[in-house]
Parts: sequence; C-alpha cells; structure tokens
Amino acid sequence: MDQLELFDIPNPCIGICQSNNRGYCLGCLRSRDERFNWPQKPANERSRILRLLAQRRARLKVKALSAEPEVTPAGSLDLF
Repeated sequence: MDQLELFDIPNPCIGICQSNNRGYCLGCLRSRDERFNWPQKPANERSRILRLLAQRRARLKVKALSAEPEVTPAGSLDLF
C-alpha cells in the first residue's frame, strides 16, 4: 500500500539541463528515465528518485573533496 503524500513532491530541476557523459543531468543529477514524465510518475517513485539524488550529491561531494589538493598555508611549512 502506498503512503499518502500530503504535499506535492516538487520537481528537482534547477534549470541547468545538460547531460554528462553518463547521461545524468548536470543540474538535478537525474537520469533521462528519471526526468522523463516527472509529473505523471507516482508519488512513491518521485520520493525514491529524490532519495537517489541525495545519495548522488553526497558521492559527488566526497569525490570533489578528495580531488582537491591539500594546501599548506603560507608561513607554516611542514618540514618533518
């Protein structure tokens, strides 16, 4: 049995509609299938997609943080 949604689940589109090399939108991180017919998808499917987007954002954040080079502030050289 589906849970009743009291509020409409908003479309996560932020207006940056470009796909990366894997087919995910650079703006909202949805796949083409997830973007297709968003308003007609049932509420439980839209909720599942929003959870997936949160996981994708978290993975991108971790990847971005690990890719940044470690910067040593000027004046505090680590010699040992």
